[in-house]
Amino acid sequence: MKILVATEKPFAAAAVEGIKKEAKAAGHEVVLLEKYTDVKQLLDAVADVDAMIVRSDKVTPQVLDAAKNLKIVVRAGAGYDSIDTAYAKEKNVVVENTPGQNSNAVAELVFGMLVSAVRNFYNGKAGVELKGKKLGILAFGNVGRNVARIAKGFGMDVCAYDEYCPKDAIESAGVHAVDSRDELFKCCDVVSLHIPATPETKQSINYNVVNLMKKGGILVNTARKEVINEPELLKLMADRDDIKFITDIKPDADEEFKKFEGRYFSTPKKMGAQTAEANINAGIAAAKQINAFFESGDTKFQVNK
Repeated sequence: MKILVATEKPFAAAAVEGIKKEAKAAGHEVVLLEKYTDVKQLLDAVADVDAMIVRSDKVTPQVLDAAKNLKIVVRAGAGYDSIDTAYAKEKNVVVENTPGQNSNAVAELVFGMLVSAVRNFYNGKAGVELKGKKLGILAFGNVGRNVARIAKGFGMDVCAYDEYCPKDAIESAGVHAVDSRDELFKCCDVVSLHIPATPETKQSINYNVVNLMKKGGILVNTARKEVINEPELLKLMADRDDIKFITDIKPDADEEFKKFEGRYFSTPKKMGAQTAEANINAGIAAAKQINAFFESGDTKFQVNK
């Protein structure tokens, strides 16, 4: 089988070598399309491949139509909103992600940004400590669990809410399970978002929800840009001079948020998974999943069933 690694933003060299090693061991061929600048390059590259590994690359109906032999696409990472999963299903193409491979990297970034925020972004003024503060985790998946683990090391009191995760599963991880999203925002000093962008969650983090937070509340978003209602959050930050917002996903209204100096921070680009370890782990996991698919029909990580 022929596997295309199509990455506008390339994997680390070690990840590419790992992918090639896994594929070769299973008798598959790997071809690379890195740093491409035009969709035509991608359309040409997919014409005769059986499988694809992508990062944040867009797999549109146009791409899927051009890939006549394609049977599986694996997104090396957790989020897969860059892939038209419904159209892929129509074309009988399996779409998978690699959950958990980037989780620790994202969780560490949460605390990298959070320490900076509570110390007033190192502007020389006295800040506060995380120890003893209450952290709320919205969605208790792989990233949320890693955030909870690290938070305990800081001596934080950790709460979580996840509509789809049983309370006893949250409690068994040593985390207090609250009854609702609104309760989470009400009781916590910091809320870290780990929800996907779905019709239910898009624009859901709005004025009324964030306004429930205690004085000095900090909102952290390393999930998806679309879950934030930017106009309403901007209004809230204008109305309340105690709220901080930190994110690794630059908002559309980045220039407007920058007006709240000392209360807003965004990385230049999405950086949650930008570590050597996460890059390698996700790439190799994708290759292993493709091998399992062709060997035994394994679709454990399929997201478009």
